[in-house]
Amino acid sequence: MELRTLRYFVAVAEELHFGRAARRLHISQPPLSRAVKQLETDLGARLLDRSPNGVSLTPAGAVLLDEARALLLRADRVRGRVSEAAGPAVLTVGILGESGDPRALRLADAYRRRHPQVEVRVREADLSDPTCGLHAGAVDVALTRGPFDETGLTVHGLGADPVGALLRRDDPLARQVSLRLRDLTDRRWFVFPAGTDHLWQAYWGGGEPREGPVVRAVQECRQAVLWNGTVGLTLLDHAPGEGLAVVPLTDMPPSPLVVAWRESGATPLIHSFARTAAAVYAA
Repeated sequence: MELRTLRYFVAVAEELHFGRAARRLHISQPPLSRAVKQLETDLGARLLDRSPNGVSLTPAGAVLLDEARALLLRADRVRGRVSEAAGPAVLTVGILGESGDPRALRLADAYRRRHPQVEVRVREADLSDPTCGLHAGAVDVALTRGPFDETGLTVHGLGADPVGALLRRDDPLARQVSLRLRDLTDRRWFVFPAGTDHLWQAYWGGGEPREGPVVRAVQECRQAVLWNGTVGLTLLDHAPGEGLAVVPLTDMPPSPLVVAWRESGATPLIHSFARTAAAVYAA
């Protein structure tokens, strides 16, 4: 009975849906189904009841879920203690844009309490790389926003935040209670550099190719609007700055906040960071 198989079972038992569990694990559904079926064979017990209405735990499955959670937690603790005993541990965390989010500050406190001996190095990435250097191997784990190319990465959602249009305060549209993307069709937008992740570029461009000044940082976005009268998108709860305004966009999906790491480089410290982030942002 492998730890990986137990992780697969826990995902299915918590989601009660093979498709959702597969997406959570970033694997396809057939190998997940085979792994759970093999686990039932190895244990000689039916763990899940499968029906057209969904999946439910059998009494044996409920027992295994409790035991598997405890075993996986223990295994992560063992790995963490061994890693820390092996010598000074360093975790490089990539953070996108400005790092003044109070939730990130609470995450820093919580992670330090859990791993006081770990040296955390923070790399603040600009807006042209939503993975904060993950693909390049510059960071171990990233606290960032989607969407972006997730190839070779494990991505766990932490929440989502509404976005709005960033405008000059004297812009006629700034007096509106809300806007739709079509209201900004004939305007110049600030854009990210050529080569920026296409999914990321498309989201922050409102789903359309845009033209305008190239920016790489949050302050550059604000200055592009202030000096040129261009428009763009920003988080609704971000203070826009002097001379600027943010108006809600009713037809834009919220911006997903995620924690991500390389599938091939996962360590107990990274898994602990992801679990701590999930708990802090859920609270």
